[in-house]
Amino acid sequence: MKHDEVKKRVEDSISQLRTVTDAFLAAILASIEEIPYGLRYIAKCLKNLLKKKFPDTPEEEVLKMVGNLIYYRYMNPAIVAPDGFDVIDVSAGAAGLNNDQRKNLGSIAKVLQFASTGKTFAGDMEHLRSINQYLMEAYVRFKKFFEAVCDVPEPEEKYNIDEYSDAVLLVKPVIFISLKEVLDTHKLLLEHEDEVASDASDPIHEMLEELGEVPDIASLIGANALRSPRKGETGGTELTDEQKTALLNTEISLTLASKVEIKEDDESDIKNLILRTKRMVIDIIRIQVGENLTEVLNTPATDDQEDLHMKNVEKLEMEKKKREDVKEDKDSMLRTRSLLNENKLPLEDMKRRVLRNLKKLQEHGIVTSDDHYQAIVNMIARDIRNQRRYRQRRKQELTKLKQNLERLDQKSKFFEEQSDYYNQYIKSCLASLANKSKKAQKKKKRKVAAIKYTASELHRKKVLLEIEGLETGQFRNVMFEIGQTEDDVGRFEVSAKLLGVNMEKVTLVFQDLLQLQYEGVSVMKMFDGRAKINVNLLIFLLNKKFFGK
Repeated sequence: MKHDEVKKRVEDSISQLRTVTDAFLAAILASIEEIPYGLRYIAKCLKNLLKKKFPDTPEEEVLKMVGNLIYYRYMNPAIVAPDGFDVIDVSAGAAGLNNDQRKNLGSIAKVLQFASTGKTFAGDMEHLRSINQYLMEAYVRFKKFFEAVCDVPEPEEKYNIDEYSDAVLLVKPVIFISLKEVLDTHKLLLEHEDEVASDASDPIHEMLEELGEVPDIASLIGANALRSPRKGETGGTELTDEQKTALLNTEISLTLASKVEIKEDDESDIKNLILRTKRMVIDIIRIQVGENLTEVLNTPATDDQEDLHMKNVEKLEMEKKKREDVKEDKDSMLRTRSLLNENKLPLEDMKRRVLRNLKKLQEHGIVTSDDHYQAIVNMIARDIRNQRRYRQRRKQELTKLKQNLERLDQKSKFFEEQSDYYNQYIKSCLASLANKSKKAQKKKKRKVAAIKYTASELHRKKVLLEIEGLETGQFRNVMFEIGQTEDDVGRFEVSAKLLGVNMEKVTLVFQDLLQLQYEGVSVMKMFDGRAKINVNLLIFLLNKKFFGK
């Protein structure tokens, strides 16, 4: 650096480096909307968790950690080796990057890395000190960028989903994932199970316990699939590492399915208890005042205070009747009345109920008598302060619920149409079978109007299992007659005779039998439960005799 020529060349190089680096930085800052939402949400969670765990840490240091994720882990590799991330053409005819280009990209990435963390050049890199001012300016721009990256909505808002979304979907979501990603996800969940599901009752614990340890690729898809039999061998040899790698990178499609029934907890009950308690406390402190809530609740109310309270109740009831929508459904009316009934109680009864509720809330660690239940008072103060925000949130929730209701109506209509289609299809199939059967009967010049079997014959065919009150030897005295109705295909009349005397007649619908078979019901009762019938064999008999199958 003592020679002017060397110094001039270094300064020119630094100037060019700064110009090109600034172009890269401008492109990075302008690409915020192109960063995947998932990565931005992870950055947001990282920032919030760091601030929660280290509350005394300056915002600047927290943003450096976010920058390490966003720039160093996500962007830097693509700058250093763009050919490895399909940023540039790496096809057979492409020239690719030469050593000088790779070296230049490395220098740019190094400057950007220093700028993203607020570091400056010193020591062995003393010749780059002239760029330090630029680094500090770029650091300020990077900080604003990292803050903007973390400014993303929650997934529920981003994708407009809530706890009802899954129920209203006509088509279940399908994801495409490689076998390697399946195994890696399983491994990560096992390693961080307690962090992912801190609640011991979380269904994910049961799921992971059922899955067990992370399997290898052979166990995942079946050991036989990984064997390549040789000629003349019944066994085979293991696939090569290259073949296994290719197999691991194979993509599969998975459809969302509910594996674990999610148990409802008492969280909603606690929220409801807090809401009811707050409403009663508000009504009480409107009438009585004191140093703290404990004093108010333990001070007896005067007759004048009781009268004033009842006047307030009547006034609120009148206002409610004016606002009440006559179209409001019965269930919601009942829920509203249940909440208002507590507020209609006399003042002293209301106080006793509040004290009882506060004890329950104390058991859940929500309030404590040590500070005279100040937490519930603070909640009321927050509610008053955030009324506008709550109204907006309620409006958004109502909009979502209306959308879900519309989707449920659409889903209901879809299933009704699907059910009608299946019913018509089954009827057409039955009609087709009946026509084939009639043609076959016509060719044979015989007509089967009805079939008759003794109970003994049906018992030998294992269609009839037992008859209440009759021994097996008496089955020969019971005659069953099965006939198909002419006006409705698939409907059968079954009559029973004992020693030639008509006993009872029942109607069988073939579609109902198929439904029982689909549901796994193997035995059904007929004739008021006195006869037990094998469903599968009865279907077989009807198919054979009436539908020619």
